[in-house]
Amino acid sequence: MLSTESDATLDAIVKKSQEKSPLHLLPEEVKILTTAFLPSHPFAHRSKAFLTLSALCEHFRGLSSSKPDGTHADTSTVLIDKTFSSTVVANIGDTAEQEVLAGLTFLTSLFQVDSPSGSAILQRDGVVESIVDAIELFPQSTPISLAIAQLLSQAAGHKSSRALIPTQSVQWLESKTRPKEDSALRAPQPEGDEQLVSMMKGLVLSGASDLGHHQGTTSLGDAVEGLAYMSVDPAVKELLASDPAFLKGLFATVPRRKGNWAQATEEEIGMTPLYGTALIIANICAYKPRLTEEEAQIAKLRNLAKASGAAGGESATNKENPLEDNAHVLARCRRLITAGGLDALTAIVRATDSRAVRLVVGKALLYLVEEKENRGKVLQAGGAKALITIIQGILPSPTRGGNVLDLDASCMDSIQALAKLTITSAPVQVFGPNVGALLDSIRPLSIMLVHSSSNLLQRFEAMMALTNLSSQSEEAAGKIATADGLVNRVELFMLEDHTMIRRAATELICNLVAGSEDVFNRFGGSKDAGSKSKLQVLAAMCDVDDLPTRLAASGALATLTSSPVACDFLVELQRERSRILPIFGSLIDPSIVPPSDVSTVEEAGERDQSDPGLIHRGAVCLRNFFAGIQDVEARQEMSKDAQRIGIVRALAKVFKDNSADRSSPVLRPIAEALKILMESGATIVV
Repeated sequence: MLSTESDATLDAIVKKSQEKSPLHLLPEEVKILTTAFLPSHPFAHRSKAFLTLSALCEHFRGLSSSKPDGTHADTSTVLIDKTFSSTVVANIGDTAEQEVLAGLTFLTSLFQVDSPSGSAILQRDGVVESIVDAIELFPQSTPISLAIAQLLSQAAGHKSSRALIPTQSVQWLESKTRPKEDSALRAPQPEGDEQLVSMMKGLVLSGASDLGHHQGTTSLGDAVEGLAYMSVDPAVKELLASDPAFLKGLFATVPRRKGNWAQATEEEIGMTPLYGTALIIANICAYKPRLTEEEAQIAKLRNLAKASGAAGGESATNKENPLEDNAHVLARCRRLITAGGLDALTAIVRATDSRAVRLVVGKALLYLVEEKENRGKVLQAGGAKALITIIQGILPSPTRGGNVLDLDASCMDSIQALAKLTITSAPVQVFGPNVGALLDSIRPLSIMLVHSSSNLLQRFEAMMALTNLSSQSEEAAGKIATADGLVNRVELFMLEDHTMIRRAATELICNLVAGSEDVFNRFGGSKDAGSKSKLQVLAAMCDVDDLPTRLAASGALATLTSSPVACDFLVELQRERSRILPIFGSLIDPSIVPPSDVSTVEEAGERDQSDPGLIHRGAVCLRNFFAGIQDVEARQEMSKDAQRIGIVRALAKVFKDNSADRSSPVLRPIAEALKILMESGATIVV
């Protein structure tokens, strides 16, 4: 039985962490906290220690700042590392089993709460070597073996620490997964695991029914923790997701209000295994990770090598588990939603400030919004508000000197989930009537777009979400345009070979040109040195094969050509390359072929035949272009080119074809363009 002194110490640390001034832990406090995660302690005490460590790391994270010269300095990680490293390193390097176990279990918990700090300690001299020594020193110790396996599992989940795992540790893990080895470590075996899962499900159900009576809480917590570890196995995922009674019982353990953990009793903390519940939901809903093209090729080569080296039917072990395909994951997600999983996730966010718990909730919500049909249900359950709360907690405050470089890939899950909701839903459905909430969302979406840890899909979805928001108001467009590094990054994405990335970037630029004076000037509205080349890029985007990209680029040019400065740049480009007028002409008549792009008129005619959007944009571009040329000789020169290329004839034909419909939006710009051309010497022949 733990002394009340240990509990009191944890309470004191939580109270210290709530103070605004920097805190310093006493040696005795460090010792009690670093030994609080031993498996021999009651689950309630370990849960309380976990929440204490989370509160402490949140305090240190609030002190994070940047160096005066602007370079990255993760001071919060340094503070956490300095506070615990000497004790943890000493424990792991000890020869006494309990000391080693204390160091391993604490470091595993630190990885769960604050992975950069866990990685920093793991990187200290001698730590990895001590872990390897512990394998040899305690070969028969199940607690040590399990603790090492759990620590390596956590370390393998983060890029900064994955490379530290030595080869002999990987080989040791592989040996422990064989059926003859320890049952706590080996790979799941269908019969035995099903019985164990059934037993723990029963504990959850009985524990949930006793919540109001302070009975069975430790068993409940242990059962949830065990299922959280086991639910990474596809077969276990199916067992759990197929039992609505269990799911409802599990979700009933989540408190519907925030707990006061500083004054909570052991029973109250033991009744709320929030991290385990969130992790079970996330594991059940997890889709297979999307591989980059390079990763997919490497995996293919690895499987071919294994298959060629295997005998007979052994190569079948390389096949993917059918329970992990998208259809099975989708079905599991739907069952979770039906059982009340969304309400449980949003309640978890309200119940705790733990960064680690909230990050898992964000990952679970990301999986659930993968299917568009689920997104409305997520919004109805308060999922957007929960994501916003999570994001506000993980983003460093710009007013307190926080540095976004501290964010790792796990922080992007919640932002990506919010982006998916923003792409397919009206902003008022996501953010409510409060304009401030919409504007506040621009910062995290912009960070995900430019952050080094974001993948290509996240950047694509960030651009799509920002495009939606930029159309809401000039204030929103202006805030997006001034986000640090955003416009530069989007310009680069306009040159991507990937059609969807290029399209999203062009659509965002189109909206920003229309809504932000800064971007308007940047792309040709002023005599900046780079404006001419940016106009040239937009013109080139008007001539790609993807219709949405052409619509966006021509829409941006329709706006920019209202500036005489932009028109002068376009005249220069026409004189240099003879491409601007043919590109404008091809928008209203595909038979007008820009030089060196399409070999035959027939091929040009196959593309975007008479698209109304392109015709309207092309008409506006031509009207604005000729009206914006201030120099009379230059306008006459351009008019002759337009006559020669066939633009005058094409304009007249479109006007004739649409003259029966006086409400047609193309009639006025075409009529005005033809009037200017005639005044400049052009002859109209239909």
